[in-house]
Amino acid sequence: QMQLVESGGGLVQAGGSLRLSCAASGRTFSSYSLGWFRQAPGKEREFIAVISRSSGASTYYADSVKGRFTISRDNSKNMVYLQMNSLKPEDTAVYYCAAGSFYNLRYPPPTYDYWGQGTQVTVSS
Repeated sequence: QMQLVESGGGLVQAGGSLRLSCAASGRTFSSYSLGWFRQAPGKEREFIAVISRSSGASTYYADSVKGRFTISRDNSKNMVYLQMNSLKPEDTAVYYCAAGSFYNLRYPPPTYDYWGQGTQVTVSS
């Protein structure tokens, strides 16, 4: 079992930055690949970024955030982060972290086994 708790959301002006954090419980944290998703009101949940298990040597981003967002992990602290720069109003959503024991970050579409409760990010224009 793994529990995930997000933090760091809030209200920020367009062009600003936020760093989201996700704290994970469990002793096998490094065995999981970790992802960030978001869901805006009235829209489906959207993939944002994923980082590979173990050292986190591989990452993959959605085109909508590539070059603006950076995912990272700290296995010593059981933490995963999402640094968000150059924020836009369309980035407004609830952001979720998730964990899965997969190796391939893209294909076949990975299955995430654990999800956090989410943290709200609001970007004002």
